Order: sequence, then structure tokens, then C-alpha cells
Amino acid sequence: MQSKLVFEEAGERTFVLVLAAGEEAFAAISDFAARESLSAASLTAIGAFERATLGWFDLANKTYKPIHIESQCEGLSLLGDIALGDDGKPSLHMHAVMGLSDGTTRGGHFLKGIVRPTLEVTINETPARLRRRQRPELGLALIDLS
Repeated sequence: MQSKLVFEEAGERTFVLVLAAGEEAFAAISDFAARESLSAASLTAIGAFERATLGWFDLANKTYKPIHIESQCEGLSLLGDIALGDDGKPSLHMHAVMGLSDGTTRGGHFLKGIVRPTLEVTINETPARLRRRQRPELGLALIDLS
């Protein structure tokens, strides 16, 4: 992965990441967030994957139902945020819409994806600190503004 700080002013930073073929995107972005100590950021990404796994959250069972895409797919829209988790470390949350070769799409929570040929990610950090707290009654960690 290549990364570059392209803007910095008054506690705001913007990074551009370029992931290479073979990298697992969720892990690479999470590792970058930890290295840069990101605590309140939004991100967008476009690119493609040789395979990916999305998830649909089953509220009744408090778990993600995996949606496996086992072929080349285009990341048409990947959006997310980064906040501090209960463990004090950056916690990445992303959703994605993937385009398939026949023009259909699959969408959901982005769980993992093996990049091919590239993924371009823009991360916009604010000077605020956001906290993502586990909500046992939902089985999810959500941003808590209190």
C-alpha cells in the first residue's frame, strides 16, 4: 500500500491510500488507521477486487450473514467511518456496493476484499474524537455521541 498526506490544517488531515493487487482491504485500511491514530474520520473508496465478502446484519440473530462474491467485482461505492472502539483503538466501519460482470450489484457491510488490480481510498480526518461503543442489546458497536 502506498499512502500520502495530501492536506493538513487546523487538526484536519486528508490521506490518499492506493492498495495493490493481493492486499486485503479491510485489514490494510484498519492498520493504516492504527498507525496514524485516527479517531474521527470518514472515507470513500473505488477500485476492484478478485473476491470480496459483504455482510447483511441479521438483527434477530445479532450476526452478519455473509454475502460471498467469488469473482472479479468492481467497488462501485465504498463508504465508511473510523472511530475509537471500546478498546481505544481505531474501529473501521464500511459499507459497499459491488458491481458484477453482468451489471448486477451486491451490497452490504464490507467485511473483506482481496484487491485486484487496485483500490483508491480517501480518508478525511477531523480534529474531533468519536467513540464507537458496543451495544449488547443489538450485537453491534455504534458511534456514541454522548
